[in-house]
Amino acid sequence: MTEPAPDSAWTVDEREVECAAIRAQGAGGQNVNKVSSAIHLRFDIPASSLPDEVKTRLLASGDSRITQAGVLVLKAQQHRTQEANRAAAMARLQAIVDAVALPPKPRRATRPTRASKLRRLEGKSQRGEIKSLRGRVKD
Repeated sequence: MTEPAPDSAWTVDEREVECAAIRAQGAGGQNVNKVSSAIHLRFDIPASSLPDEVKTRLLASGDSRITQAGVLVLKAQQHRTQEANRAAAMARLQAIVDAVALPPKPRRATRPTRASKLRRLEGKSQRGEIKSLRGRVKD
């Protein structure tokens, strides 16, 4: 992860990713119980070569696939071959990194306009009028 790729801010180095072949879940016929075509991908975020800001945002993202130790775990089993599942898992990992690569845009505090304040107060007074009409009828 030394230079940015043209389509993303940071590319994940495949040498930092652990991939293990496992058996896929679900229905699949005779082959599913014999062939380990699903991929279990593990990416250690603190030990990676990502910049510190990206690591911090990734760990703070609250993704349930990130363990307490900071390891991102993905499982890919959509395709029939290991190679296709490995490529799909790497693409998903890259998408996750790309989502946090750019810092969030800072929020600038704004004040409500005079017209919006008047609309809010008008709505409150109308609602109060409706509620007051629900009471007992007075002669």
